[in-house]
Amino acid sequence: MVSSATENAPGKRGQGEQGFRSGGAAMKRIIRDQSDIRAGLEELALLDPRLVSIIERAGPVPLRLNEPGFAGIASIIVSQMVSRASADAIWRRITAAGPVTAEHYAALAPEVIATFGLSRAKAATLSHLASALVARHFDLEAVGAMEADEALKALTSLPGIGPWTAEVYLMFCCGHADVFPSGDVALQAAVRHAFAMDERPPARQLARMAEVWTPWRSVAARLFWAYYASEMRRQVAPITESPLQ
Repeated sequence: MVSSATENAPGKRGQGEQGFRSGGAAMKRIIRDQSDIRAGLEELALLDPRLVSIIERAGPVPLRLNEPGFAGIASIIVSQMVSRASADAIWRRITAAGPVTAEHYAALAPEVIATFGLSRAKAATLSHLASALVARHFDLEAVGAMEADEALKALTSLPGIGPWTAEVYLMFCCGHADVFPSGDVALQAAVRHAFAMDERPPARQLARMAEVWTPWRSVAARLFWAYYASEMRRQVAPITESPLQ
C-alpha cells in the first residue's frame, strides 16, 4: 500500500500532551535510500560476522519506505492480522472515501467508516488518532524527529497503538535506523532459521540478541525479512501475533 499524507503544522503543546518536540536530540541516523541500506549492511557484517553468509543468501534487501503521517500509520494498522488481499481491499475502500488525512478521516460519519471492513478495535484506534491529530494533542512529525525510545513512548501512549505498530511506523515511515521489532513473528522465524535455533526466540530474547546490531537494527530487521523471504521463496512482511500492537 502506498501511503501519503499531509499533517498539521506543529502547534503549541498543551500541558500533558504527547508527541511534541521537547528539545531532545535529533536522530543521528536516518534511512533515506538504498545507499543507507548498503552502508548498514557493510557495518553489520563487521559488527557480527555471522551475518556475512546471511547477507549473501538474502539477496537484495528492499528499502520499503512510506511517507510519514496519518496515512502511513493507518496503513500499518489496517494490515495487522489480516491477509494482504484483505488489507488491500480495506485500504481501497478507505482511499475511495477521500484523502487519507487526519482531517478528512475525523470528519467521516460512523456509517461510512463501518463500510471499510475494519475491526471495531482498528476503527476506534484510527478515529482516536485522527481526532488527536486534528486537535493538535499529538504531532506525528515531531514524534518522527525524536530519538527512538522517546518516540516509542509517545506513540504507545495512544489507545490501540502498541510496540509493534510504533516500531514498524518508525522504521518504514520515519526512516529510523536503529529500531528492531522483536515481537514480530516473521522476524522471530527468520532469526530462528538463520541461526538454526530449536525454536523461535521470544521477543525479550530477540531484543537482547539484536543489541549487537546497534546502530543499524532497522537494517538488520530488513535483512532477516529478506533472508527469510529468499529461503522460503515467498514475500515476507512484518507480522504481529496480537490484534493491535
